[in-house]
Amino acid sequence: MDYPDYTTEHQKGKHLTYEDYVKIQVRLQDGWTANRIAVKELHCSPNTVRKIIRQGMTPLYHGKVQRFKAKTAWQVHKENRSRSCRTYQAAEKKAFLSYVESHFCGDDKWSLDACVGYALAHNLFKRSEMLCTKTLYNYVELGLLGIKNIDLPQKLHRRTKAKRIRERKRVLGRSIEERPESVDSREEFGHWEIDEVIGRKSDKDKVLLTMVERKTRNLCVLRLADKSSRSLMEAFQRMEDELGQAFPKVFRSITADNGAENSILADIESVTGTPVYFTHPYTSCEKGTIENHNGLIRRFLPKGKRIDSYDEDAILGVELWANGLPRKILGYRTPDEAFEAEIDRIFAVRSCPVSSLACGSLLDWAGSSSKSRPLTNWMLNLLLQFARDI
Repeated sequence: MDYPDYTTEHQKGKHLTYEDYVKIQVRLQDGWTANRIAVKELHCSPNTVRKIIRQGMTPLYHGKVQRFKAKTAWQVHKENRSRSCRTYQAAEKKAFLSYVESHFCGDDKWSLDACVGYALAHNLFKRSEMLCTKTLYNYVELGLLGIKNIDLPQKLHRRTKAKRIRERKRVLGRSIEERPESVDSREEFGHWEIDEVIGRKSDKDKVLLTMVERKTRNLCVLRLADKSSRSLMEAFQRMEDELGQAFPKVFRSITADNGAENSILADIESVTGTPVYFTHPYTSCEKGTIENHNGLIRRFLPKGKRIDSYDEDAILGVELWANGLPRKILGYRTPDEAFEAEIDRIFAVRSCPVSSLACGSLLDWAGSSSKSRPLTNWMLNLLLQFARDI
């Protein structure tokens, strides 16, 4: 049995012309059906022809007879098209677009979504004076803004790969499979992901130790002498010495990859009591938060350039920028704001007996010159709060 071929050659989104409407009228007078006209004559969908026939039915002989008229259907089509024209609001909402371009192209380097969310959260504009995130990206695509597609760092074609868990040949400590559900849900403060960022593959170049708190997305960047277990251990020992009894509350757990330089983290767990979890090999998605933040750092510190060519102020500037970037996941608060709220909550309920001598030493250290501070801005603020609340 032969079945009718309903495959069409008509290009999707292309409207029929007036000549096509006339063809419909002629073929209907010849006794053709809508399906036959669509398949044999116009190469379009039969539903399209049926819709045009309904729109073009004209009453004749005082309404007793209805016949299809191409001219009537074409007039209905033109009226519908005149009402469907897309209107752009770039001129009416120029103030908001200027605000977006200043934060996107200026020193803030916010995303388009961050600009919209921050303006809504802080009532900078009325809702009627703004455009949504999707519309902004459409304007970029159409060239209606000073922002181009090449300026959007994340507008790339990403190839998704099937998740494959490989068996670990080298066991450094606890597997990430043993990590509690409270860590995965990000409902508890104090769980960190750590990684290293290198500039040039050289034993003589310095590296950056990056740490992100999973709940607040607060970033800490420390410069290490090299990519070795010894340098990593020295950094954590210094943080433990400075934080003292607050260390277990700030660092409740640490998640790291399976690199050889992280083998020393097992000793940190035995000394401080902070559990350390290791991801599966070649599975960076298991610590996606720190990987995303490393991508933010790479905007300013590209691969192939030595880390020791940047001074402390440049590295601190990158850290401050990342922590001052409004995040949709945080309700368009900045990581700094979320982190400070958690620290305030910890110290509000903390009862930690520390001598006045220790308080004075902490304040003296925090008030010392920036050149002698081994830690970064957020740690300095934490120590100041810790010392003053004792």
